[in-house]
Amino acid sequence: MPTRFFRLQKILNSNERLFWFLHTAGWLAYALANFLGALALERPVSYNLVILTTTAGGFLISLPLRYWNRFLWTRPPVWQLTGAIGMAYLLALPWTWMRNEYLWYMYKKWYEPQSLGDYVSGVTGSAYVLLGWCALYFGIKYYQMLQQQIRHSLESAAAAHEAQLKMLRYQLNPHFLFNTLNSISTLILEEQIEAANKSVTRLSEFLRYTLDNDPMKKVTLAQEIHALNLYLSIEKVRFNERLRLNYDIAKETEKALIPSLILQPLIENALKYAIATRVDGGSIGVRSHLEGQTVVIIVEDDGPGLDMSKTKNDGDRDGVGLANIRARLKQIYGTDHFFGFRNRDSGGLEITICVPMEADVTAGQ
Repeated sequence: MPTRFFRLQKILNSNERLFWFLHTAGWLAYALANFLGALALERPVSYNLVILTTTAGGFLISLPLRYWNRFLWTRPPVWQLTGAIGMAYLLALPWTWMRNEYLWYMYKKWYEPQSLGDYVSGVTGSAYVLLGWCALYFGIKYYQMLQQQIRHSLESAAAAHEAQLKMLRYQLNPHFLFNTLNSISTLILEEQIEAANKSVTRLSEFLRYTLDNDPMKKVTLAQEIHALNLYLSIEKVRFNERLRLNYDIAKETEKALIPSLILQPLIENALKYAIATRVDGGSIGVRSHLEGQTVVIIVEDDGPGLDMSKTKNDGDRDGVGLANIRARLKQIYGTDHFFGFRNRDSGGLEITICVPMEADVTAGQ
């Protein structure tokens, strides 16, 4: 069955093969319809020879229509209509003549034509058959043109979508790089050379990770946590014991696919507002679990939270990073996602991301 399907696809993907396939199938259908009609009218067996020769004649005489219609295809619709009708009648004359000759020779042996009009009797019916051939030709051509336009439209939309996603993805790197270089500069000014060297080394590892991963592809949650650890190892040098990390990643979510580096701006935000501004630092937690076929990821901190009375719809903290996350989630999932935040009862901010469960079956193999 798959072999037959691929053969059919091969036919449909070639205009030349498609023409001969449809041309042959159409005339076989014409022969079958006439044969069934002859059975219904109880025609003798000799009439089947008339059907056979008429079909063979129609098969051959309609071939010039292909090249004529190809010429008409580049002309206005009025030319196409009048040209198709004129050529159909022109070709119907010899086809009808031939059919009548075989009809008299094989079936009505007793009949003698009374006038020239007898030879072309039924030419209108023959012209209708050839016009039907033309209608199918132009119908298929218009369908192919429509499909090509739809395909080009989809390709253009996909290219624009991909460009926008890449722009959003790469927006993270300059933003993160600016903050990290500031941190390294501070360490150098404080003459913490060893810590600065470690930060530079870990920064290079993190940037290598971001460059090695295609921004259009999703990564598993386990890979995203690995990227977070690379990033946090840089910040850990600066904050030392002031930065406390807590992970609670459910086993069944580790292979879940999510947009790469979608969590890094949230952690960066928490560092800025919940850790850096406090002498004693604070803690950042990352949790995940499944709710049906939805992956729920929560990033939380124990900082001051947000003053909701002064918060815009996107939140006071909704700068480059969070705006980027909103845009990326909308681009990738449309309305099939959730991104929100709230102040925790125990203090701090909780940000929640919910996306459909997509498992990477190759992860861990």
